[in-house]
Amino acid sequence: MRQTINFSLLFILLFFSINLTANCSEPRPRVGLVLGGGGAKGAAEVGALKVLEELDIPIDYIAGTSIGAIVGGLYACGYKSEDLETLFLSQQWLTLFANRNTSVGGNIIDEREGTLYILGFPILRTKDKDKNKMPKDSTDVTTGGIGLFSGKQITELLDSLTKPYDGIKSFDQLPIPFRCVAVDMKTQEEVVMDSCELELAMRASMAIPGAFKPVRWKGRILVDGGMQNNLPVDVVRAMGADVVIAIDLEQAEHEDRDFSLKETLGIGGLLDWAVSRPDWKKNKANREDADVCISPDLAEFDVSSFSKESIGRMVLRGEKATREKSKEIKALLKKK
Repeated sequence: MRQTINFSLLFILLFFSINLTANCSEPRPRVGLVLGGGGAKGAAEVGALKVLEELDIPIDYIAGTSIGAIVGGLYACGYKSEDLETLFLSQQWLTLFANRNTSVGGNIIDEREGTLYILGFPILRTKDKDKNKMPKDSTDVTTGGIGLFSGKQITELLDSLTKPYDGIKSFDQLPIPFRCVAVDMKTQEEVVMDSCELELAMRASMAIPGAFKPVRWKGRILVDGGMQNNLPVDVVRAMGADVVIAIDLEQAEHEDRDFSLKETLGIGGLLDWAVSRPDWKKNKANREDADVCISPDLAEFDVSSFSKESIGRMVLRGEKATREKSKEIKALLKKK
C-alpha cells in the first residue's frame, strides 16, 4: 500500500515537473522592428531605441527604409542608441551628404581629375561613363548615373562603421538579421536587399532620385526605397516577426488616391509614380498591420533639420512617443 502511495506521489510530482518545464521553455514571440524614412527626422528613431532598450524589449529582426535603413543597419551591427545619438550629434550631415568640393572656389562649372563639378557639387565623373554600362547579370555594386550629390562621404562613413561585417554573404549573419528597401528606378519595383556590401545597401535605400546618384546592383539602378515602401512592416513580417513595432516618421495618414488618373495619362517613370503615389497606399496598409505604430510629433521639423539643437529635440520626441506606447508594447509581448 505504501509503495502504491509513493508511486502515485512520484507520478504527480513528475507530471507537474514536466508541465512546469514546458511552460518555462515556451518560446517568446519574435519581435520585428521597422524604421521608416524621413531624413533628419530619423533622430527620433534613436530616441525610440533608447526607450526600447530601457524596457528591455528584445529585437529579433530589423527592416528599414532610407534614414531608417541607416539607423536600422547600424543597430543590426550591434551599435546601441547611445552610439547612434553620438553619431547624429557629432557629424556634419549636410556636408556629408553634399560632398562639396570647396577647392573649386567661385567657379560655376569646373572639371578636376575626371569629375565635373557645378558650384562645387560633383555631378558626373567623366572617366567612369563607360563603367555605368554594366551587364544585366552583373553582381558588382557601384554608384553612378545622374544625381546632384555623389554620396561618397556618407558611403565612406558607413563603410568605416560596418567594417567588422565586410564579406558577409547575407544580412542574416549580422547580430540582428536585417533588410532594407530600395526601388529599381527603371521598373519602379520594390527591391528588398538582404546581401551585398552593407554600406552600399544602406546608401541605395537613401538615394533620393535626382539628388543622389543611384546604386547599381545586379543590373538594377537602385534609388530611395521610400518611393514604394517607406515603412516596411510587410518586409519584417516576411522575416518571421510575430510582433511588429514600427516607427513612422510621416506626419499624416494619406488618403487613398484615384489611381485611374495614372492610366488615363499613360505616363511613366517618376511622373507615373508622382501621380499614383503607391507609397501612400502601402504606408497606410503597413501602419494598420503593425502591432504597435509609434508616430513622434515632428511637425515642426523637416528632412533637412540636421542642426544639433533640432536633433536633440527630435531624439526627445522619439523617447516621449515610445514611452506613451510602453504599456501597449509590454502587453503585446505577454499576450502573444
